[in-house]
Amino acid sequence: MDGIKYAVVTEKSVKLLVGKNQYTSNVETGSTRTEIKHWVELFFGVKVIAMNSHRLPAKGGPIRRHRRQTRHYRRMIITLQPGYSIPPLLMKEKSFNQNTE
Repeated sequence: MDGIKYAVVTEKSVKLLVGKNQYTSNVETGSTRTEIKHWVELFFGVKVIAMNSHRLPAKGGPIRRHRRQTRHYRRMIITLQPGYSIPPLLMKEKSFNQNTE
């Protein structure tokens, strides 16, 4: 699982997850699609239908003599077969149920 860096949680990724059973994560640039598919199927025990990937835009900043810095990862959108799901990631949450006076 060295190729998969972390899951992405944005508004768009949550909409894809709820509506189309698609999971979004960032992966290292050198990883191939077949490697990522194999890792996801093996580690989570799910069936992958399709995988889409794209590079994120370069970081902004002044462009003088230097080139813009490119990102060292790609974003993968993984579509699972209906009925399969990846368990949610454990996140540290703030408790909002504190006593308010």
